[in-house]
Amino acid sequence: MSRTYTQDFKKDALSYVRSHRELSLAEAAANLGIPKGTLYGWVRAERRREASGEGTPITGNLTDEEKELIRLKRELKDTKDALEILKKAISTR
Repeated sequence: MSRTYTQDFKKDALSYVRSHRELSLAEAAANLGIPKGTLYGWVRAERRREASGEGTPITGNLTDEEKELIRLKRELKDTKDALEILKKAISTR
């Protein structure tokens, strides 16, 4: 029998994992009272969402083109961030 969790619980669980990096996922899952695989899936989905730079998680296997697109989006974001830092540095002189 599968159990469903609220979005708030998932967010809280992911926050718990981020704030307790000293714990393994298995330990964190045990502390939260959920299966290790469930927590692993949530963490994996969050990492893929962050890597894609989008608000919704990516599900399933990625093609090489999708991986390249994600890499390029991340590179573009990093470049834009660096440009903003340089603009601020120049304007403060």
